[in-house]
Amino acid sequence: MTTIQFASDATPAAAPPDLRAHLSAPRTRSAIAVQQAILQAAREYLTGEGFTELLAPVIGPVTDPGARGSKQVDIDYYGHRYKLMTSAILYKQASLLSFGKTFCIAPNVRLEPLETANTDRHLAEFHQLDVEIAGASREEATEVAQGVVTHAVRRVLDGAADHLDELGRDRDTLAAWLDDPFDRITHREAVRRLHELGHAQDPEAEIDWAGERLLSEGEKRPFFVTDYPKGSRGFYDRESTTEPGSLRNFDLIAPEGYGELCSGSEREYDYRRMVARMRETGENPAKYGWYLELVRGGIPASSGFGIGVQRLTRYVAGLDAVWQASMFPKLPGVVSA
Repeated sequence: MTTIQFASDATPAAAPPDLRAHLSAPRTRSAIAVQQAILQAAREYLTGEGFTELLAPVIGPVTDPGARGSKQVDIDYYGHRYKLMTSAILYKQASLLSFGKTFCIAPNVRLEPLETANTDRHLAEFHQLDVEIAGASREEATEVAQGVVTHAVRRVLDGAADHLDELGRDRDTLAAWLDDPFDRITHREAVRRLHELGHAQDPEAEIDWAGERLLSEGEKRPFFVTDYPKGSRGFYDRESTTEPGSLRNFDLIAPEGYGELCSGSEREYDYRRMVARMRETGENPAKYGWYLELVRGGIPASSGFGIGVQRLTRYVAGLDAVWQASMFPKLPGVVSA
């Protein structure tokens, strides 16, 4: 019997059960079957659109600094301090020197704040479907993101509907939005809506977790939030040339209270602007030596995004918590297998 220990008082309201019980539960098998259909569909869609699947690194001298509130994990790599990947973003941009359209399905480790154990949306270890497209605009990236999600849902409805039934997921709720473009609102409009709902969202910050849920609960279809303010995201999100202070980025929000599924942007690729953005965000450019060397020599302009595999599974399968979409879930602050 596996004992689950909690590293703090932030005990989840619905913690994973004993590992044997979790692995043998019919609901776990159905959730992972839905996830398998999603992954097969994503690969089918992207390879059909000319993308090359790459195997992303899991360690490196530096990783994405933009994961809000989470801590990076250091390891000793032959006497050098390396990081476990929190995101493949830097490597995705670098890979465009070989291939113009790439994707990977990669593990990520983020030591999330302990309070996120109670959000039902956070894992300390998860997988992400990462996509990068040379020469693409934000609008082209959002089209690909919608294509991946809608193709995945169609494949689940076609080939894994019995598992949705096992999980009690209403198929009609998913099918209802498949044929129309996702709506989009700006960050400014999202903040206005939240203020009208009585939520004190900071207009200069990312939409907080409670705010995402509020926006999401009132919707029946996924939608994009665009144009986050400059100080709210990492140095690699490109600033608009026509609207200074606004970033050419987006989040994809699932309806029904499920919240964010995907984040993406047009990427900064100019060396001088990138170094300036690093300094503005408090990053030391010296940490990014290998990456900035590539940028100085020239990398393609691009757009891309990452979709949380377990979060997308949770939404499609109608699960109560994201840990139910993982065979070996690791919640923030929870010591487990």
